[in-house]
Amino acid sequence: QRNLRKMAAALKKSGSSLTTDSPPFNPRIMMVGNGSASPGLPSLPGVYSGNNFASESDKEHALAHSNAIPKHMFEYNGETLEIRNVWAENVEEEMAVIREIIEKYPYVAMDTEFPGVVAKPISETYSPDFHYKSLKVNVDLLKIIQLGLSFADEDGNLAEGCPCWQFNFKFNLEDDMFAQDSIDLLVKSGISFADHATRGIDPLRFGELLMVSGLVLEDRVKWVSFHSGYDYGYLLKLLTTVDLPNDEKGFFETLKLYFPTIYDIKYMTSLCDGRFGGLQKLADDLNCPRLGPEHQAGSDSLLTMTTYFALARAKFLGSDGQIDDTKYKNELFGYGTNHTVRRGPIHQSASNHALNSINGET
Repeated sequence: QRNLRKMAAALKKSGSSLTTDSPPFNPRIMMVGNGSASPGLPSLPGVYSGNNFASESDKEHALAHSNAIPKHMFEYNGETLEIRNVWAENVEEEMAVIREIIEKYPYVAMDTEFPGVVAKPISETYSPDFHYKSLKVNVDLLKIIQLGLSFADEDGNLAEGCPCWQFNFKFNLEDDMFAQDSIDLLVKSGISFADHATRGIDPLRFGELLMVSGLVLEDRVKWVSFHSGYDYGYLLKLLTTVDLPNDEKGFFETLKLYFPTIYDIKYMTSLCDGRFGGLQKLADDLNCPRLGPEHQAGSDSLLTMTTYFALARAKFLGSDGQIDDTKYKNELFGYGTNHTVRRGPIHQSASNHALNSINGET
């Protein structure tokens, strides 16, 4: 009831509401594979029930790629690279490491995982700010689950040894709001919600550490992402600890303050003939291999980094042979006043469809 009251107050404040197009969500009860309600935390690490998986291989995949373990190791271009998991017990130590490497590796690729889309504004879907209002109401209501940060230098060389950190935030399936299908997808990808509930990072503490990390409020740091309005929404929520600005203009002003230089790969593709689809398809087209499981923020951020440099070198070189960012710098696909902003109605009724749209996969 506490979560429902919170949602009602937030929706009233924002002029939004749950509608028949909003996906199902359940703030306190998890659904097991047979569709019955099951209170309490999962019996297996990070999963609802053994019946939740379509096959034994799905279950084995989730456990093999679990974010509960300290790190995942991969071979890449003859080197051994690490995706390091960060929890409450090591977040300060790892942020201290990041404060050091940002001096040499000022390109930061970012991806987030969050609990879906649970609400939409009651307003004209043709209105120019409809998409921002949708972003705002959901980011204000929900909590971030995971943040992936990967680091490279201006030539695209990944940070040696460990180029990627995966931050795992406090999230409790018994108390926090979520869209069911989004949680199902994350569980199958290896997200351990049992660990998020017991050892997840406090968002307030992380916001404090991020503020003094050297990653934000710095002109020299370049943030790389893919179709990332929601991702930046959650990062601004971490940094400011308040609801997002009421209008899109305020959002972009705040975004520019904390993230002076951003590159959105999805926007870049809109300037290229024959480039379409989601991050994975683009990466495949550019021969960029994935390290780690899809739909975990660390792996997605690494793929974002390698894909950015491959695309920039293929399509955005200046006359001097260097990457020219003037055509795509500080643009977000689907937001603002650029040519990618959709003016038509949205006909999506489930959060996985909404997330596919957010990630540029439809």
